[in-house]
Amino acid sequence: MKSKLIAVWLFAAIVATATGQQVPDTGYSPVIKNPAYEQGLGPLVYIDEGHNNFHTRGDRYLPFARLVERDGYVTEGYAGQFEPERLKKCRILVISNALHETNATRWHKPVYSAFTPGETETVRRWVEEGGSLFLIADHMPMGGAAAEMAAAFGFGFTDGFALDTAQAGPALFCRADGTLAENILVNGRSADERVDSIFSFTGQAFTVPDDARTVLTFNEKYLLLLSDTAWVFNEQTVYKPIKGWSQLAFREYNRGRVVMSGEAAMFTAQLAGPQQFPAGMNAPYARNNYRLLLNIIHWLDGR
Repeated sequence: MKSKLIAVWLFAAIVATATGQQVPDTGYSPVIKNPAYEQGLGPLVYIDEGHNNFHTRGDRYLPFARLVERDGYVTEGYAGQFEPERLKKCRILVISNALHETNATRWHKPVYSAFTPGETETVRRWVEEGGSLFLIADHMPMGGAAAEMAAAFGFGFTDGFALDTAQAGPALFCRADGTLAENILVNGRSADERVDSIFSFTGQAFTVPDDARTVLTFNEKYLLLLSDTAWVFNEQTVYKPIKGWSQLAFREYNRGRVVMSGEAAMFTAQLAGPQQFPAGMNAPYARNNYRLLLNIIHWLDGR
């Protein structure tokens, strides 16, 4: 086990070095055979930019926004705190890797909530009344920063790193081994939208409420590494088994809908490190990821 964990640590160090050098892949443009709407005629999708987000519509989540726009939706960045009247204007709210201002440049404990209690309650009520939330929170400190928001909907986000102890590299979830579940998000509306495998790029693991459905499920190979500082693993690090825990799940919440993701890169297209290697939907082995993203948006839209 120790040698396997050393490989994990080496991979973690490589990823950590590339993290500060991630830029959006603006050339990424997969084919959408059956767009949900004619161009620009779909509902409004807000992408949060008001909470020190590591991923924003104008930067690292630009490929996310462009893909959704090519499917007919309208996207806008959301600046400032969440307010009821402003949220009424959108169909879907996307929050990716929000951070408290204290942790925006200091990725170590203590980790504070990215949202005020009032904002969390505002979003909860908005969903309860029919809104759709896509909450995405990566490894530490993002998972901890979004934990209170996730808890409002019954999900237990963690402030750690979910890593494969058997091999280094992106995590593979597939139908063949049961880590990719059979449900509406992976089946899509037709055979063209069916998803058989998904890759994620290091994130957290979380627990789900009884009435939620898991899309990506960890097996016995994975451990959750809990440390005081991001990407620092030492004798103080806690290693927690997470077999059966989730990295992507969804549920209906009263009249609304929520999707929770414990990893962000799998839903965008980035170029990482000095060599600018593809990391995300643009990776050649992750060609199904964009289909899953569109299926998620369609479900949140009620389609």
